[in-house]
Amino acid sequence: MDKIYSQTKYFNIEKLVLESSKELKNVSIAYETYGALNESRSNAIYIAHAFTGDAHAAGYHKDSDKPGWWDNMIGSGKAFDTDKYFVVCANILGGCAGSTGPASINPETGKPYALDFPVVTVADIVAAQKKLIDFLGIKKLLSVAGGSMGGMQVLQWSVAYPESICSAIPIATTMKHSPQQIAFNEVARQSIMADAEWNKGDYYGKKNQPDRGLAVARMIGHITYMSDKSMEEKFSRNRKTKKDSSGFAAEFEVEGYLKYRGDSFTRRFDANSYLYITKAMDLFDVSGKKFVKESKNKNLKFLVISFASDWLYPSYQSEDIVKQLKLKGFDATYIEIKSTYGHDAFLLEVDDETKLVKSFLNRVYKEANNG
Repeated sequence: MDKIYSQTKYFNIEKLVLESSKELKNVSIAYETYGALNESRSNAIYIAHAFTGDAHAAGYHKDSDKPGWWDNMIGSGKAFDTDKYFVVCANILGGCAGSTGPASINPETGKPYALDFPVVTVADIVAAQKKLIDFLGIKKLLSVAGGSMGGMQVLQWSVAYPESICSAIPIATTMKHSPQQIAFNEVARQSIMADAEWNKGDYYGKKNQPDRGLAVARMIGHITYMSDKSMEEKFSRNRKTKKDSSGFAAEFEVEGYLKYRGDSFTRRFDANSYLYITKAMDLFDVSGKKFVKESKNKNLKFLVISFASDWLYPSYQSEDIVKQLKLKGFDATYIEIKSTYGHDAFLLEVDDETKLVKSFLNRVYKEANNG
């Protein structure tokens, strides 16, 4: 099959008022689109990326052999079928892959924001996405979908803009972080801030960067993304060498894997963005009375997916979402996929997810277009 190429574009927001009432000026949002918008503009789907993702969700960039992070789900004949749907994905506000974040230039000082960048919330992130969708001339999205932090954005869309979407597909996510989830993020943040090169966030343009702290933060994250079984199957207690190790060099394969993941991550991600985005995730809470109100869009449909071995975002949190939706009278379908991949399953269980998403979107599309 020939490669499908994609291109990152940029949308500018002159002024964005945040939940905190603070203002960001000249906000840039990096985004990509796949497929074509139909004449009635009724086939658009927004894909929300997870924590360290970006706008490059599918296809290839001409200068890279690496496909988009969800290329196995977005494209011709795939779950999000670009022969039928117009798919949009944008890098989140506060990120470091084209959208405005702490590494961006503060127009008031001419220097990187660093810690002068205001704390942003998932609500702020989605508010910027809504402006992008308005700019594209889309009055109502057929669906909004995403896993992990992307799922939080999906839920925020259903809370803040229920009349602007026909359906929502939150995958491996939660209405709010548990104390354990907050704790993992705090340990990761502390590892970054304990790096002497972090320099209270003021490291841009300097020779040394807080790479060690950021690498450790990523290593912590990778441990939570896998399951005990998947780590056993992938690494077991296999050693990198048969010789006895001296000192504390990485001796086991799992140690080498984590070190590689951590080191490679520092080449593409900003340490301050890591702090800001994890804080946004921890602050997110649409539980209880804040959750979707039936009166705003009684026809809104949900497909909620979780994974049996996901201990970072365990299935009970998805079940809580479905319970709240059912109590409020929404059409909600829930599936727990029996996977051994842990939280990473939402990126790996392509066959099962494709069947579920395709069937759900076909139903939503027919109903949205009067059969």
